Amino acid sequence: MAKDFLTAVQERRSYYGISKDAVVSDERIKEIIDHAVKYTPSSFNSQSARVVVLLGDHHDTLWNITKETLRGIVPADQFAPTEEKMNAFGSGYGTILFFEDQKVVGGLQEAFAAYADNFPIWSNHSSGMLQFVVWTALENEGFGASLQHYNPIIDEEVKQEWNVPENWKLIAQMPFGKPVATPGEKEFQPLADRVKIYK
Repeated sequence: MAKDFLTAVQERRSYYGISKDAVVSDERIKEIIDHAVKYTPSSFNSQSARVVVLLGDHHDTLWNITKETLRGIVPADQFAPTEEKMNAFGSGYGTILFFEDQKVVGGLQEAFAAYADNFPIWSNHSSGMLQFVVWTALENEGFGASLQHYNPIIDEEVKQEWNVPENWKLIAQMPFGKPVATPGEKEFQPLADRVKIYK
């Protein structure tokens, strides 16, 4: 039975312990992504979001690319924790890559010059909303996920490996899988310090 919206929002957490076990069908994953991409809002209804879903060997390839890229950056004597983290992400069922189409953003900048500086910001806002919608929807289906940002260091290899258009800018990576470890307790700052209501 589907959770109500606010419960789903509350229970969305960062899961780092995930496995390759299937939770729902690949067809259901596609339905979730399609629905999120179609209905998540964007500035001027620009629909600039682009998504690549990596499953199976493609998911493994992404985290191998990321691991080997980082191996060339992180000192060898400090690499073990990084490798462990990459292996943890790779142990999941799949990864969702979030992009923003810079051709769309640039077109809006030209069409509405007065707002030109804002369109890249609004593009990121829209991507953030899409990431949240997908993350919460996956959680609602029984997956655990986290949000990672290994861009821009992996951008070129990702574009080459999966034939991603040059004008798609990589924003974030979301590895997901069946949860095998529960996130720890989360502390919250007082809402009275964070929310002001005037009436």
